[in-house]
Amino acid sequence: MTVIISAQELSDALAGDHPPVLLDIRWRLTAPGGPPFDGRGAFAAGHLPGAAFVDLDQELAGPPGDRGRHPLPETAAFGAAMRRAGVRSDTPVVTYDDGQGWAAARAWWLLRWCGHPDVRVLDGGLAAWGDRPLSTGETAPAEGDFRPEPGALALLDADGAAALAEDGLLLDARAGERYRGEVEPVDRVGGHIPGAVSAPTSENVAADGTFRPAAELAARFAALGADTAPAVGVYCGSGVSAAHEVLALELAGIPAALYAGSWSEWSRDETRPVATGA
Repeated sequence: MTVIISAQELSDALAGDHPPVLLDIRWRLTAPGGPPFDGRGAFAAGHLPGAAFVDLDQELAGPPGDRGRHPLPETAAFGAAMRRAGVRSDTPVVTYDDGQGWAAARAWWLLRWCGHPDVRVLDGGLAAWGDRPLSTGETAPAEGDFRPEPGALALLDADGAAALAEDGLLLDARAGERYRGEVEPVDRVGGHIPGAVSAPTSENVAADGTFRPAAELAARFAALGADTAPAVGVYCGSGVSAAHEVLALELAGIPAALYAGSWSEWSRDETRPVATGA
């Protein structure tokens, strides 16, 4: 089973006998103190027919704090949110957003980590849907039955990330200037985990926002050492765009662990070392 689905494949699946549950994850990274992005308003203005809106900040993350800006949600709360959105254990799920695919990948990762067997991301997001019909307003999906059982995908904590940076391959999915410490728009300090390798998420996709072919992704990650590393892990600012990189690695045939706390957790702890530069 692939982890992405094209707009045409999704359109065909929605017209079939066992259509997938659609989750709309509109979200934007905003600077501290900046105006929040109105994802629900964007959803109401136009979404894929039958989709349910899921709030990344409130339903795909716990409260920000020492565990980072987007720590993993409590299992029970996440399960309740997914059931409200209509997620069922025996029904495929497709997630999408209208941005860079990061939010959709976060939902994909959480559902897969919690044991759902069939989750895919709409390749290219809402833009790929083209001129196909959209719905407006709110939706009220039938209650789902999904019960999360965490542990199906590999997860790192801060100590595990530090160890992997030394003994395996730890990829930093943020933009290169944040990795190098030249700018830091949201977290306490700029830089990266010592030993981590810069691998911006933006390089996983083509100009239209769709994922690059699997062979190209495999070559990209091989050039970074993923083909020979004993284990691979990924982090970003707060565990959102890193999920997109884990998905890209999956497309390339490379299993990878997610450091969910990411730089927002690491940099809050002043005892943790910080590296800068290329």
